[in-house]
Amino acid sequence: MEDIKIFWDKIKKLYKALCQDEWSATTTGIVVALLTILIMAWWRPWGAVGAIRNWGDWILHGVGIFSGDLAELTGFVDEDGDFLLKKSIWYNTGSVIGLGLIGGAFISACLGGQFAFRFPPVREYVKAMIAGVLMGIGAALAGGCNVGGMYNAIGNLAANGFAMWVGLIPGALFGLWLLYKEMEHISWGGGGSFTLNIPYPVQFIFGVGGIGVLIWGAAKYAGYEGDDFEEYIASLSGLVLIATGIGYAMQRGRWCMIQGFREPHMTGDSTMARSVALSILIVAIGAAVLKYGVPARLDGEAVLLPMNYVRGTFGWGGVVGGFIFGVGAMMAGGCGSGTLWRVGEGQIKLWLVVPFFGISNSLVVALFKNFDVEANGWLGKYVYMPDVFGYGYTLGIIVLFAALWYLIVSWNEDSNKLLLPM
Repeated sequence: MEDIKIFWDKIKKLYKALCQDEWSATTTGIVVALLTILIMAWWRPWGAVGAIRNWGDWILHGVGIFSGDLAELTGFVDEDGDFLLKKSIWYNTGSVIGLGLIGGAFISACLGGQFAFRFPPVREYVKAMIAGVLMGIGAALAGGCNVGGMYNAIGNLAANGFAMWVGLIPGALFGLWLLYKEMEHISWGGGGSFTLNIPYPVQFIFGVGGIGVLIWGAAKYAGYEGDDFEEYIASLSGLVLIATGIGYAMQRGRWCMIQGFREPHMTGDSTMARSVALSILIVAIGAAVLKYGVPARLDGEAVLLPMNYVRGTFGWGGVVGGFIFGVGAMMAGGCGSGTLWRVGEGQIKLWLVVPFFGISNSLVVALFKNFDVEANGWLGKYVYMPDVFGYGYTLGIIVLFAALWYLIVSWNEDSNKLLLPM
């Protein structure tokens, strides 16, 4: 009996470490990076705005805006007017990834006893709507949110990721300045917040149920039998599983990239910034391995298409888009990925951010498609860095970038030279 008791204690400690304790930012950043490489090897890089835009498209389609010619432009129907299954929220790759991120966060929050319906003060609802619109516009200009436009863009060796990074810094600073001014001058709408807690046993049941739904859904994708898209839909099984893992890890470590841009200038804390820099570097190394045409592998063909997440926004589009997105993310209290995992843990403010984010991004992206804005080079250039510098020098540039970011925020943590005063 004593041996059984000891073994049971080990199980409880393992459960506590995996499901209840908050993971360190470094651990979370490494886990997210490894899962990012895994999902790229499976099929494609992950992102957040692809899901949110798909949901925004459906809202606009439902109210009749994305109909007729716009239905074809936005991917609902083909040139013959037949519905495209890949647009469905259940079969669109971006949407499936987004649902996985939310589902993973929901499972993590429930198993850890952290899920609750958190209703913010009245003023935060107004900020949520404004934030969502800004994030949608910024992501359209930059060719992605903080994930596809910056984290995975740099990680996929694309120069446009650096353009958005440059814009995110002043965007986060301006957003922080606005937050200070709000705290100083605005008192309206400060009340009305409350939290609807759920007993832990109920949360645990929901968490286990979430795992069951995940397994069922992945099995349905893997075993799909239909007239069309069989290989495409069967491949969604891996996407939803890995995306769920990313959402789980982010919620468990409360890993939000915009925090890495905010905290060095608000409190001086560099923990999240250092974690994001390290995570990007790991992704870049993995992407280089997957995108390089190894002669002895697949007849010299790359595992991942080199142009994945290389966008024509290396220019003003990336910088200005990053700035606008950064302001919006500061008002929202979460970046693109941070918004989704916070939705999964029950934060109502972020539930409101998502539809406004999706609708604004859908409208701007549709406008850009109609006039071939990105294809015409009006937002910037497509620059796949290995085409310019080669793989070795490209990785060297990213190593130098990550090291400098790491060192500067660490220096600021001790010196407080980069703090934005209230």
